[in-house]
Amino acid sequence: MPAPTATRASWTFEAIGTSWAIETAAPLPPVARAAVAAVVDRFDREWSRFRDDSLVSALAAGRVASVPLPEDADAMLSLYDELDAATGGAVNPLVGEALARLGYDGRLSLTPRGEPRPAPAWRETLRWDGSLSLAAPATIDVGALGKGRLVDRVLDVVAAHAPGDVIVDASGDLAARGAPARVGLEHPYDASRAIGVVTVADRALCASAINRRAWGDGLHHVLDARTGAPVRAYAATWALAETAMRADALATALFFDGGPELAASWDADWVRMSTDGRVEWSPGFDGEVFS
Repeated sequence: MPAPTATRASWTFEAIGTSWAIETAAPLPPVARAAVAAVVDRFDREWSRFRDDSLVSALAAGRVASVPLPEDADAMLSLYDELDAATGGAVNPLVGEALARLGYDGRLSLTPRGEPRPAPAWRETLRWDGSLSLAAPATIDVGALGKGRLVDRVLDVVAAHAPGDVIVDASGDLAARGAPARVGLEHPYDASRAIGVVTVADRALCASAINRRAWGDGLHHVLDARTGAPVRAYAATWALAETAMRADALATALFFDGGPELAASWDADWVRMSTDGRVEWSPGFDGEVFS
């Protein structure tokens, strides 16, 4: 995120396991900060598989057969339907147990406990009609687009209290309203370098990379749900879309065949780097990719 200027105020905090920075024309009043905190806390209590008291943890543990339908369920799970179709099943909201088997579990043990296993067939298992329920044991993980959804929610809260320019940056998922933000595309193998730059204005930029949330030889958080194994072909992706949720979803889909086609159908821009260093980008990408 660009450094705050003399005419902007920045509020930084930690939430959902990552660093956040919100930049506005004037300091956010306490009521606005409290509203942001409430939205973040509710989302975390509903969707985090890293806390025992969340709704998805209660379902995964079998303590309950169903839970009240979270406010964001239909928006997120309906988008998963599009991701599933576009990637041939590679993106799946029931990938939580596959991640846990590789060590990315609720306790963050980072110790694999078995060979990769495919995620369950989510359309046959997960229901969100009136309540959220599972027809068979599974663990919901909305990491493919959940942080983007929360960025959108936070942006709406901030904009309601602070008219004018707003930037919400959740460590790789960024949304800007008003004045444009010029953002570097961080090299996945060298955080001191950028492979390009792009200007974000009244839309969102989300990134994903295999060097983030990585904990062992070839182990990282981007899995192919069809196999339960980490992806190998691409090292990093970036997507620009109307909302952070869509940009986040595309940043995941771009690790697989079908991602570029889905981006084109959404009129979104993208860049991705393969693990051998080659860089591809969409025909309409209006940023700059360095040689």
